[in-house]
Amino acid sequence: MIDGPFAETKELIAGYSIIETETRDEAMEWSRKFPNPMNEDCHIEVRRMIELEDLEPSPEIGRFLSMERGAR
Repeated sequence: MIDGPFAETKELIAGYSIIETETRDEAMEWSRKFPNPMNEDCHIEVRRMIELEDLEPSPEIGRFLSMERGAR
């Protein structure tokens, strides 16, 4: 029996860590320090997370921020 809509796999296919760094190079350096739980070849993706402050001001962002402030 297989749980879920995905094919059975014996590999670790998901997991993530979020780290905050000043530069992409610093993030890459951190990724080299991550443990490899399977002691096999693995792939690590380094992605930039965008925050609201990174986006240009717009009516939609203003509306979202006003909703967020109201929820506090």
